[in-house]
Order: sequence, then C-alpha cells, then structure tokens
Amino acid sequence: MPPRTHVKKPQAYRVQVLDRAFQILNVLADESAGIGLTDISARLKLHKSTVHRLITVLENSRFVEKNTVTAKYHLGSRLMELGLSAVSRLDVYEVAGPYLRELVKETGETAHLAVLREGQVVSLINVESSQTLRTPTTVGTRNPAHCTSLGKAMLAFTAQQQVEDFLQLELLKSYTRKTITSRVRFKAELAEIRARGYAVDDEEREPGLRCIGAPVWDSSGEVVAAISVAGPVFRITRSRISALSRTVMRIAAGISASLGYRSPRVPQNDSFNSN
Repeated sequence: MPPRTHVKKPQAYRVQVLDRAFQILNVLADESAGIGLTDISARLKLHKSTVHRLITVLENSRFVEKNTVTAKYHLGSRLMELGLSAVSRLDVYEVAGPYLRELVKETGETAHLAVLREGQVVSLINVESSQTLRTPTTVGTRNPAHCTSLGKAMLAFTAQQQVEDFLQLELLKSYTRKTITSRVRFKAELAEIRARGYAVDDEEREPGLRCIGAPVWDSSGEVVAAISVAGPVFRITRSRISALSRTVMRIAAGISASLGYRSPRVPQNDSFNSN
C-alpha cells in the first residue's frame, strides 16, 4: 500500500500562522502600555524566535508598532485605519435607511445607496417606490461605474489618481447608444458633475431608465458612498432633473452630516446638459 500523502498540510500551516498572528494582536490589545517580546512568548507559550518572526511581519505592515525607548510592542496605526474604515461603512449602512425612505417619499421614485468597490458599484440599500412601474435592485448587485449615476457621482469626487487608475483598468463598455465610451469624454463628464454636484445616468446603462445620484462624505472628507433615485424616463423627465437633483443632493448632505461631515458642498452650476 502506498504511503498516505498529507495534501492539507500547507493549508493547515497557513491557518496556524494566521492564528498565532491573531493571538499576538489579542495580547497587545489587552496591554495598553505595551508588552515585550519575552512576555508575549511566555503568554502564548511560543518560542521567542517564532514570536519575533511573526511580530516583525506585523510591524512591517503597521499592524504592530514598537516603542524604541521601552522596546515594548503595541497595536499599530494600520489597525486603527481599518477599524475606522469598517465603522464608517457600518455607519453609512445604519444611517442611510431613514434618509432613503424620505427620498422615496419626496420624489416618488426608487432610492439606492451604493459603494464603489474594484471599479464597480455595489448596491447596499434599496428602497422601492410605490409606483407600479419601478426599478428594483437586489442588495449586493454589482454594476459598472462608468454608466451609472452612483458610480459617476463617486468617481467625480475621488482623487484624480484614482480616476486614472480606474480608466487604466476598466473598459468603458457600451450598454446603450448613450453610454460614454471615450476616456476623454468621460473625464469631461466627471468635471461637469463636480461643478454641479450631482450625476445623471441618462439611459446609459439601460434604455428608458434615468437616474440621478449624489456623493456621500464621511467625517474625514472622503467619499464613501453615493445615493440616487431611479425611474423611467417618462417620469424622470428632463424638466424634473433640476428639482430632483436638489432633493438628492440635500438628502446626501444629510447623510454626510450624520457621518460627521461638516463642510457641505455648494454646487457651482445646477444645470444638466445632455450630449
């Protein structure tokens, strides 16, 4: 009989390394004044060299920091950054619900909240209108950013380098005859959105569907999400865009304020020009 092979060993080893790294982080979390390498080793009953290797990796990634005077370790700034990021997303999710319901009440159209992830718009909350013809979307649905009001609203107010990275990685695929597929034209579109404060999906993702979106900021001044209203073009007419956009921006500003954002933007140009 041939000897058994233990094909799962590499996976088990990786899990063990992660488990030990998390144990180190938990020890540091309990020691606000910091703790030395020897004490960590004794606490976890691990060889000092093993702890040293793991903590060096964590230190290089800023998950752990060392006090050069006391030689004690404590939790690093990267963990704080990740924690604040997680709390920010959770706050957006928790705060936005009542605002979106108000948005539906005021506009009569379906309201959406989404975030930008890996060049795509990911739906987090949808509040449907009571209209017979409406635009339901499943939570978790992903859509291309370049042809949605949500995606364009977020990209317009992100760092220029992030936009450049997006355009390098993403193909501006055509979904309708109105989809913007030119990078030059798309950049011009983002500039217009920054000037007026809101974005419009003018049948760019789906014929007969028009959406109006605005960005949501957090306490650090970063765009963390966007909200929109969506409906058929015979209800969201061009003549309604100006009024609806003001409502969407006002509701977005309310969510931003609830997240700690204290510098609401004032649109420079409240006009939508179709191309």
